[in-house]
Amino acid sequence: MIENTAKLNTMKNATGSFRKLFLLAALTGSLTAAMAQEQQTTSETSLQPKFGIRGGVNLSNLYVDDVKDENMKVGLNVGVFAKFPITKGFSIQPELAYSSKGAKLTYDNILGDGEYRFNLNYVELPVLAVFNLGKNFNIHAGPYAALLTSANIKRLDHETGDVDNIKDLDTDNFKRFDFGLVGGIGFDIENFTLGARYNYGLNEIGDGGLAGEATKNSKNSAFTFYIGIGF
Repeated sequence: MIENTAKLNTMKNATGSFRKLFLLAALTGSLTAAMAQEQQTTSETSLQPKFGIRGGVNLSNLYVDDVKDENMKVGLNVGVFAKFPITKGFSIQPELAYSSKGAKLTYDNILGDGEYRFNLNYVELPVLAVFNLGKNFNIHAGPYAALLTSANIKRLDHETGDVDNIKDLDTDNFKRFDFGLVGGIGFDIENFTLGARYNYGLNEIGDGGLAGEATKNSKNSAFTFYIGIGF
């Protein structure tokens, strides 16, 4: 009786192991099949390079240790991109974009209700590795480098909607170069693409002067939502 029970347990363990192996093999096969799909339109029969334009918005902030969203502001993000297929399911995508980052400070007092926007405007170059997890879906990640072109403070009046330029800041007070990491997802519908990504700055933005000293330990952080078209 004990011997039969031992044999039964052994068979159950073996069956369980085979099930695990089968599930693992099925999962691996499915992932491999998904990764083997390339993003291409119905008119394309092979992998082809693409060039395009895209535009969207940044929801940006500055952080020291933890990223908090209470000072998040809206900024512009527009540019061009190129997508070079390496194999089925994998492409390299360099981009060149104008990207407005920074933060905001809201106020509500006897003078009114509004916000001050601290804008750092960059020419940005991300280089992304794009992994296609289906014919219309991808994940992408990579580094970015950026050059600061201008900095300013603007005021938005919530009651009237007016935007006033308060002060143009000296770019010499800030680090001219920024760099960091990018990661996100994209959806491709024929030649159109929709995407969302997160930009995580690794370089402190402040350098000298009053404005630079005030932001010396801060780094850029931004969520980007965009739409693009490829050719």
